[in-house]
This record gives sequence, C-alpha cells and structure tokens, in this order.
Amino acid sequence: MVQAEFIKSAVSERDFPSKGIPEVVFTGRSNVGKSSLINRLAGNQKLARTSSTPGKTQSINYYLLGRRFYFVDLPGFGYAKAGKSAIQKWKDLIERYFHKQSTIALVIQLVDSRMPPTGIDLQLAEWLDEFQLPRIVVATKSDKLSNNRKSQQSRLISKFMGGRSVVMSSAKTGEGSREIWKQVQLAASEADASKT
Repeated sequence: MVQAEFIKSAVSERDFPSKGIPEVVFTGRSNVGKSSLINRLAGNQKLARTSSTPGKTQSINYYLLGRRFYFVDLPGFGYAKAGKSAIQKWKDLIERYFHKQSTIALVIQLVDSRMPPTGIDLQLAEWLDEFQLPRIVVATKSDKLSNNRKSQQSRLISKFMGGRSVVMSSAKTGEGSREIWKQVQLAASEADASKT
C-alpha cells in the first residue's frame, strides 16, 4: 500500500505539472488495461477510472504516489472509432508531453498478453525509442493464460519488441506487480539522484 491521490487531468500543454517530480508513464493501445494496472499498483481500485469502452481516457491523468513521483496515464493509442479531429488532438497532446516533460523517469508500455503485439504496439515502441527514454514492456491480462501459454507469449512478445524482457502482469491477481514496482522505484531513485 502507498499513499496515492489523483492530482489533475491535462487536456493541453499548460496543464502539465511544473517540473521536478519524476514521472512514470503508462502507455499502450486503448483498452489494454492501463487504468486497471495503476489501480492495482496503488492498492486503490477507485483511483483511476476504468471502463470497458475503448478510448475512455481522453486526457493525460496524473496521480501522485507517496508524494514522491507521478503515475501518468496517457490516452490509449489507436482507437479508430473516435473522430479524426479527436484522435489528432490526443496525438498532438501526447507528442507535446514527451517533448516537454524532462522529468520522465520510466515509460511502461502495455501490450495484451493474449496476442502478438499489433502494428499499433510496434509503431508506439518505435516512436518511444526515438525519445531514448527508459522503457519496460508489461503484458497485461496474464490471468487469462495457462502457465505454458504465458511462457510462449512472453517469448513471442519479447521477439517482436527487439528482445526486451517482458513482465507478465494481471491487475486481477497481482502477478507482475512486485517486478513492476521494483523497476518503478529504481527509475525514481535514479531520477532523484540525477537532480543532486
């Protein structure tokens, strides 16, 4: 358990928090489980609003964890049923976020453990690599797979992601939470050390 609180929703660049606090960014396709994972890690199922409707998160949402760093929930990528102008607006906002925020300590890219990474997943990975930010790949909804299938999917996803290690995760069972927290705390500590 860690103290966690919602801080704000950013719908434009002027809404970004002032720099200084490390940011851990959750990104991935629409409906991949970003908000559910945030709730699981924070130990608060009501912290981030979840929905079975893809594209529900339309702003950049900030949650302060332990008064030490932010969890940042980005809008889902690739939701085709949203209007073109809305999609472009989200894309522009996210691009400005990555260009402007120098306090990003870690990017957590979520993919669905039940399938190979999609074209959108791979495009996002390539785009994130351009920013040269620390990044881990988390495969969500692993509770839907047998242990044998988990191993197969982990290897497959890693192959698609250029050999990166993959954390199998379930917001339902908590699988992977300890490893994710380990990566988060390491990244936040390194971000703190770089400021001194």
